[in-house]
Amino acid sequence: MKIIIAGAGEVGFHLAKLLSFESQEITLIDINKEGLTYADEHLDIRTIKGDTTSIKVLQESRIDQSGLFIAVTSSETTNITACVLAKQLGAKRTIARISNTEFIDNKEVAGFSKFGIDELISPESLAASEIELLLNQYGFNDTFEFESGELTMLGLRLSRTAVFVGKTVKEAAEIYPELHFIPIAIQRFGTQYTIIPRGDTYFKEGDKVVFVTTEGGDQELFELSGKVAVEIKNVMILGGSKIGYKTAKDLCASKFNVKLIENKRDSAEDLADELPNALIICGDGRNVEILEEENISDMDAFISVTGNSETNIMSCLLAKSKGVKKTIALVENMDYYQLSQSIGIDTLINKKLLAANNIFRYIRKGEVVAMTKLTNMNAELLEFVVKAGTKITQKPIKDLKFPRSAIFGGVIRDGEGVIPLGDFSIRAGDKVVVCCLPRSISEVEKFFS
Repeated sequence: MKIIIAGAGEVGFHLAKLLSFESQEITLIDINKEGLTYADEHLDIRTIKGDTTSIKVLQESRIDQSGLFIAVTSSETTNITACVLAKQLGAKRTIARISNTEFIDNKEVAGFSKFGIDELISPESLAASEIELLLNQYGFNDTFEFESGELTMLGLRLSRTAVFVGKTVKEAAEIYPELHFIPIAIQRFGTQYTIIPRGDTYFKEGDKVVFVTTEGGDQELFELSGKVAVEIKNVMILGGSKIGYKTAKDLCASKFNVKLIENKRDSAEDLADELPNALIICGDGRNVEILEEENISDMDAFISVTGNSETNIMSCLLAKSKGVKKTIALVENMDYYQLSQSIGIDTLINKKLLAANNIFRYIRKGEVVAMTKLTNMNAELLEFVVKAGTKITQKPIKDLKFPRSAIFGGVIRDGEGVIPLGDFSIRAGDKVVVCCLPRSISEVEKFFS
């Protein structure tokens, strides 16, 4: 597919990098020569210097031949304008990055699709949603919902007390036949290798395991994992950025008790006006005395979303040392992101990766409606809508000769989540969740296209 990306900033460069690995034909446009030079030297892509809202520049990029146009500059207005022009000039599909989440909430009312914008994405909104989901699924390090929770992906690290440590997947399934979850990926402690589990795969202490559960399966999984359930109610947020504001607003609406620390007085006063149900504190959140004055040890969760990755990591480590149960840090540096739990923080989130995951599904073959890359694992989780006559519908699962480096995580049929076993047959109209290693993606897509 020919893909044109407008904007060579962090999100645009990261997208171009990931998509170029997929052997897509990528063109990157930006008015800033420096960003383009770096991309040109490090990626196998075409670059064009120019204004992304220029008709001449868009025509030079061969917009009429593009299957996807993605506008991710730092300017919301530029992105919307560029997508409208791109659609008129022949782009098949357009995606605009926006910062005003009102646009997403009122997408249909505003009629963006009539203007030629097929999809709106907000990295800040995606990050805030990810944080809220993580707090609602305390004890799990990675989460992702399919169809409003009919199926949920949950990742955790197995402690010594987890009841299935030392057992194979098959043995665990025989002992707990009524359970509503399935393991879809394992990363052995101290390694970077991702395993797609089979029946004879053993669970070991320290493994990071990703499961897919149906409704209610998360509680069963939590109990069997050897963890003690603790309700999260009191939350402290460091940083009044767009993510901090959106997170605080969403958490207040969900009845969490929220304290937000912002060091700029003007910003703190504005936040106090806009967030009447949150306690806004003006101060430097890196200052231990301020955190102690605000009773950080009484917090159930600490979320650091300042614009500085190092500040976020260090403040979360400080919160952890004060007994805070759940810590979440926003990091921009992908090298930090790879460290994950090894530095002692429960979850690291990255806007670029969240935006890339959201956009990636548009380049997949078959009817992919959702996807996510597993955190620090070399695997993808894809949700397909099954079309009539496709290969996936022709035999029961056990007879499909599905790639061994891929596994069925779940099926949503008539609005209900199901964990499919070998005798299960997939039908047209089902939504199917598949976890697979990169090498098997193209083979998996053939079953659905």
